[in-house]
Amino acid sequence: MYPVFVPAWRLGLCGQMPWNGTIAKPDSQFKTMKKESKSIYPTAESRVKVRYAETDQMGVAYYANYLVWFEVGRSQYCNDRGFSYRDMERESGLFLIVAEASCRYKNPARYEDELIIRTTITELTRRTLRFRYSIEREDGAAVATGETLHVLINAEGRPSSLSPKYLALLQQNKGSG
Repeated sequence: MYPVFVPAWRLGLCGQMPWNGTIAKPDSQFKTMKKESKSIYPTAESRVKVRYAETDQMGVAYYANYLVWFEVGRSQYCNDRGFSYRDMERESGLFLIVAEASCRYKNPARYEDELIIRTTITELTRRTLRFRYSIEREDGAAVATGETLHVLINAEGRPSSLSPKYLALLQQNKGSG
């Protein structure tokens, strides 16, 4: 049997409505990610609109789509640095695979919500890259935060190092984040 994933907001752990009608603060018992610190890298911003196919019968975005939206943010980050994943893969024969992924769901995204995805790098080595994401609705409500850790591999699946070209592109504007 596989574990069932239920976002915290579905369990009533975020934005609960206590008896007096005020909004409760989100439950802090789930601390899976490190405290957010200011990144020395720039932030990329991208936008998506929640499509009908990405929602359940209640019009709420399916939890796995948040990881897809993280990828949208990651691709935009690379494009803002002057390259695309596809270019890097073709030119260098290297691939950034996801080694870890975490997502903290804060409020549901619903059908036709306009979402803003902010992406930055929090850790960069020759062989690994960690991205941090925040997703919010256009009205400013926090939807989710998360991180992904990527390992660079070659076509044989062995760990490799970023070429000086792509390392320099990822480090450009460092300190202006």
